[in-house]
Amino acid sequence: MATPVRVAMLGCGFIGEFHALGLRYVANARLVAGCDADPERRAAYAERFACRAIASLEDLCADPEVDLVVVSVPNHLHREAVLALAAAGKGIACTKPLGRSAEEAADMLRAVTDAGVFNAYLENVIFNPDLLRMRDMVTAGAIGRLTTARAREGHSGPHAPHFWNADLAGGGALLDMASHGAEYARFLFGKDVPVADVFAWGATLVHGERTTGEDNAMMIMRFADGRAATIDVSWSSKGGLEGRFEAYGDAGRLITDISVGSLKAFVERPAGYVVEKADAETGWVFPVPDEVRVHGHDLMMTDVIDAFVTGRPPRETFRDGYVVNGVLDAAYRSMRSGRWEPVTLDLVLLDAPAVVTA
Repeated sequence: MATPVRVAMLGCGFIGEFHALGLRYVANARLVAGCDADPERRAAYAERFACRAIASLEDLCADPEVDLVVVSVPNHLHREAVLALAAAGKGIACTKPLGRSAEEAADMLRAVTDAGVFNAYLENVIFNPDLLRMRDMVTAGAIGRLTTARAREGHSGPHAPHFWNADLAGGGALLDMASHGAEYARFLFGKDVPVADVFAWGATLVHGERTTGEDNAMMIMRFADGRAATIDVSWSSKGGLEGRFEAYGDAGRLITDISVGSLKAFVERPAGYVVEKADAETGWVFPVPDEVRVHGHDLMMTDVIDAFVTGRPPRETFRDGYVVNGVLDAAYRSMRSGRWEPVTLDLVLLDAPAVVTA
């Protein structure tokens, strides 16, 4: 049996736990370390996942027993981490959004390209089994020519304080959630069809006492061939996590809600964790039996590790993260201008040879 890929988690919070759980069934990977600035959190993480605790990014970069680092820290720490890890020659997988802006994302893409290190963009939604099946059906022509798509994601607000600081995070609900919908749209329409321009609206309607960022937003992505996708996101939607995705063609339509499973329960006593962003522990609740798989983390991490081992590019690379940041930048410009705004990207950077390992 081949030597397992030695994986370290940078950031031992909520998403770091999801990424670790996504490695559960990946036979050729082993989580060897958790790195976090908070000593209690990294100790608890190390105990839970039976791995070493590392105190700093510098120690992680210098650790010879780490092959691949999964960046699971808040947005404002991505660039610093990626540049340091690339300089240290580590393989890198970074959670979404890649950067707070296309400029930051471009810096990270240049860093991994110049260093020649493996890079993967962790967009879990497109690894949801329903969305994979939707893509297969679109490709097979089941709904004819795809014409439009829609994504709706919402919940009642982020779980951690850093999300609410728009200056620190880089934005509000649009950056946080529409990054999913933007890549879903590219996944369906095909990455060979560029996003030409974006029209967007966003406002702080509910949480003005907590954030200066938008807590509700909508955007239209118009592709170069004239087709379009709409992305609708909210941090003020009550009743738990929403995740509805739709695709429309000239011969049919496809619709799924990945946040709702078949299990429904009415309970008078709490039973602990129900599901991400649940607003209630009693009354009618809707537990998701295998949330990690349903949200795409299992298949996403399987793809990342297989790509690292075999030397092929993963399905999602930093190029994809850079494009998504470019789309979101155009959306923020549109929110300010009230006009369609072009998606502007460095085409030379995008055309640089992909990095593979083997």
